[in-house]
Amino acid sequence: MELLQNANDWLIATFGELGPLFAIGALGLVLVLLTLPTFLKRKADPMDKLKGTGGTGRATKGADKGAKLRTQQNKNAEKLDKFATFLEPQTAEEMSAAKLRMTQAGYRGKNAVRIYHFIQFALGIFALLVGLVVAIVSSASGEVETQQLLLMVVLPGAVGYYLPRYWVNNRLKKRQEEITNGFPDSLDMMLVCVEAGQSMDQSIIRVSKEIKQGYPALAEEYEMVANEMKAGKDKTNVLKDMSERCGVPDIASFVTVMIQSASFGTSIADALRVFSEEMRDKRVMRAEEKANVLPTKLTLGTMMFTVPPLMIILIGPSVYQIYDTLSNATFF
Repeated sequence: MELLQNANDWLIATFGELGPLFAIGALGLVLVLLTLPTFLKRKADPMDKLKGTGGTGRATKGADKGAKLRTQQNKNAEKLDKFATFLEPQTAEEMSAAKLRMTQAGYRGKNAVRIYHFIQFALGIFALLVGLVVAIVSSASGEVETQQLLLMVVLPGAVGYYLPRYWVNNRLKKRQEEITNGFPDSLDMMLVCVEAGQSMDQSIIRVSKEIKQGYPALAEEYEMVANEMKAGKDKTNVLKDMSERCGVPDIASFVTVMIQSASFGTSIADALRVFSEEMRDKRVMRAEEKANVLPTKLTLGTMMFTVPPLMIILIGPSVYQIYDTLSNATFF
């Protein structure tokens, strides 16, 4: 403790009152610089070696143009390849969970996880530097306590770091809510298409076109399902992938019903009719639940903004009359 006190006194005598803060910042910068080579160290990818070796045959002009176009499209993403070990989860489970979370939020890009972590890291560092500048200016203009200085530096950095996470969670929640609200209507349209004689694939394509204006997220999921079915992917796997991408219980139930209907050979129209009625009832129940919760939420506002004015209106004149009577009365 005596050594630390002597070091603190020396820093204050040499650099002023902000000497300890400068020392902490310099130590943090040195630690970051020391750890970056470890994070950035990455083994050579065998695919890079294959890309570097050319074939014996001549490449056509069309292939060259296509390669240049793909290179231009992935140019920005490739800049982050050297930081892959630093910006991506290292375990397969964490990486899979992060990709699923970004997909459910609507970000389907190949480098979505990497870009998300880069934005999170960049915003955290930028906000931390802004807080450090504010702390230096505040301490130069007047005396500020050490605790306040630390809050000025650390709090903006924490806000900048967690802001992308809040954005993704909010987008994921809104997207799932949109899918939940539009799903019963899409089932009714699908039932009409199936009863009109269209196949399940054709009905999904038609429904995706019809609901694109009102529910773009759900329409995008239907379009992806239709494209995967056209590509020849197994229908069961396609529906399961849709359920996983959406992360909505209603979609999971729909997928289960469709798979069971196809397995047992029952009528898809009958299954859709029963399930669509259930989804409509469920939507009505959700609306009733929100309506029943509303009075409870309004209780606090009613007590704060309605009762005090009402008491003033009712009791105010009587209080004034009593005060006026007592002020004019003569006591012996």
